[in-house]
Amino acid sequence: MGHFSSMFNGLARTFSIKRVKNNNGNSDAKEAADDMAKDAKKKELILKSSGYVNAQGSNNSASIFSKRGEKGVNQDCALVWEGFGCQEDMIFCGIFDGHGPWGHYVSKHVRNSMPSSLLCNWQNILAQATLDLEGSNKKLSRFDIWKQSYLKTCAKVDQELEHHRKIDAYYSGSTSLTIVRQGDVIYVANVGDSRAVLATVSDEESLVAVQLTLDFKPNLPQEKERILGCQGRVFCLEDEPGVHRVWQPDAKTPGLAMSRAFGDYCIKDYGLVSVPEVTQRHISTKDHFIILASDGIWDVISNQEAVEIVSSTAERPKAAKRLVEQAVRAWKKKRRGISMDDMSVVCLFLHSSSSSSLSQHATTFK
Repeated sequence: MGHFSSMFNGLARTFSIKRVKNNNGNSDAKEAADDMAKDAKKKELILKSSGYVNAQGSNNSASIFSKRGEKGVNQDCALVWEGFGCQEDMIFCGIFDGHGPWGHYVSKHVRNSMPSSLLCNWQNILAQATLDLEGSNKKLSRFDIWKQSYLKTCAKVDQELEHHRKIDAYYSGSTSLTIVRQGDVIYVANVGDSRAVLATVSDEESLVAVQLTLDFKPNLPQEKERILGCQGRVFCLEDEPGVHRVWQPDAKTPGLAMSRAFGDYCIKDYGLVSVPEVTQRHISTKDHFIILASDGIWDVISNQEAVEIVSSTAERPKAAKRLVEQAVRAWKKKRRGISMDDMSVVCLFLHSSSSSSLSQHATTFK
């Protein structure tokens, strides 16, 4: 109990807020979360564009790069927030892949709303859990707190998006793949078909790829069962064998190539959900870095290839860009004649490196 009580009290002291006992709890938590975001932005600890972030004294560092494809505006976006929640041992990373006519607006809305909303829910749930523990011997699970926080956050973000006055998300949507690292544990929340891959040292002392997430495609047994149970349909078009899509019961629309997403309200009644799969993993000294990337990367680059590309990049700030560049070359070879998808990568390095030149704050580059 002591660990969680001291953590929440630290947050409360920082922003002079009280534990959530009254009707103003939600607004207090939201105000605190917004203050945290503003403070992090002033300190250049939030990065939303291609670049690199590494706070002084932190074990975490992250490289971001995003490249527009050949289908129009870049609908991918990303975010890294060092010192997430004003906690020195925490970092938030996310990849958001939009689709549809308003996809670029949807992905940016999810990116901008997710971190602060998650902090708000995390703070409320942590506070309530701490209060519930007073006088009780019941053990508290950090994983359960983060899972509940993510479930509430994703539900709220999707609800807000549905009623957004300036964004039409009826035929548009976005995936969301995010990671929170807290000390030696990472919490992964996945909505859609972006992918997270861990680079770790095997028993044979070689660097290998471990996939941390499922690509939520409509043909996955549990996903297809849910969609069919809601009267939706799953099938491939004749000119796209192997590409399973979600369709309305009586119309050849929208043909969504994923089974989970924010937005896309035209198909929400027929099995599409925005519920995240939340998992955790304990980080060891054998774990080197995590790659978060939109599906455009994984269409042409294998997990192991991605790990080798990043690990062989001499300078950490250039790791994400180099992976995207290699994926572009691979696309031109393997998918000649097919319009290239947007490609975005976040490389989260799990340990400090004295051999690389690290900046103290976020830097951007083209």
